[in-house]
Amino acid sequence: MPISGISRGLIPVRALRAGVLAGLLAGGAALAGCGLQKDIDVVLPAYPAQLVVEAYLENGDVPRITVTESVDYLAAPTPQVPTDVTATLTLPDGRREALKFAPGVDRRTGKAYTHIGLRSLTARPGQTFGLELADTRGRRVTGTATAPVLVPIDTVEWVFNDKPEADRRAYVLMRFHDPATPLDYYRFQIHRRRVNQEPETDYVIEDRLNNGTEYSLGTGYDFKRDDTLVVSLYHLDRPYYQFLQSVQDARNANGNPFGQPSAIKSTIEGGLGVFTVLSYQRRQVIVR
Repeated sequence: MPISGISRGLIPVRALRAGVLAGLLAGGAALAGCGLQKDIDVVLPAYPAQLVVEAYLENGDVPRITVTESVDYLAAPTPQVPTDVTATLTLPDGRREALKFAPGVDRRTGKAYTHIGLRSLTARPGQTFGLELADTRGRRVTGTATAPVLVPIDTVEWVFNDKPEADRRAYVLMRFHDPATPLDYYRFQIHRRRVNQEPETDYVIEDRLNNGTEYSLGTGYDFKRDDTLVVSLYHLDRPYYQFLQSVQDARNANGNPFGQPSAIKSTIEGGLGVFTVLSYQRRQVIVR
């Protein structure tokens, strides 16, 4: 498994054109019986390796970030972990704290990291943090992130369909009240039992059409009786929202010869990836 949750998703974006060419070549092969086949060599351009960053800060947690390197499109999907990267976090009061290179796995989330802080953070809404990475090759990555206001979950409920008990399933509905401030962004997730695995439901929205009103976010009939679910509502800043959307667009376009290539909208400068402060509320429910 990749050490970084996004690095594998980012790598193909650098050669989406190659994916389109591959699709066209496959179509050409299908016409071989018509005498229209022609073998050609496609030369892929060389791209310099970039630093790929995943950095999610949380109030009350020790900061952990992941730094890897991008690789060529046709390279093996093995994470490249540079060992000469120094990472420095700038706190809201201007103090700078170095993060230690000490690769490990966060037991709570199940995610791997490469750098870790010495103490837990205090992140209040509106406070801004900075991140700076540098290596011995002269590469430098910078980014800033502001902590969003916490938006609480109002209710979580579910409704079963009317099928026989063996086939009966429920949809889940989560409600919250959007603040009156414009341009708010959210991520809705549902995990089974624990959050250190792939979510059953995961999508993002914006409040452009219904600012300041009650929102209801739901699922399909996906859950069985006695399922234990962890429901999460994230309040996002705009850069993180755009990053999540661009990653999904790139995944959808990759390998599709008719898809529009999509670039990752990183929240950092000088590399690829994301640096943000997470603001979320969770509820655990048992579907009964």
